[in-house]
Amino acid sequence: MEDKRLTDLELKFMEQEHALSELSDIVNRQWQEIEALKRKLLQANDRIVTLEDALPSSPDREKPPHY
Repeated sequence: MEDKRLTDLELKFMEQEHALSELSDIVNRQWQEIEALKRKLLQANDRIVTLEDALPSSPDREKPPHY
């Protein structure tokens, strides 16, 4: 009876260890994806700023003097 309980606990522990490892892998992949998306967002923002700076100046793009 005691051996069965110990075996059951060991099996549950192994299952928990496996689940934790899978969750850790998922979190790591998501972190890498978030970092890649942040880099792409920064690149897109830089591109927008570059394109805006290349546009000819127009009166409606300028801020009114009271700003």
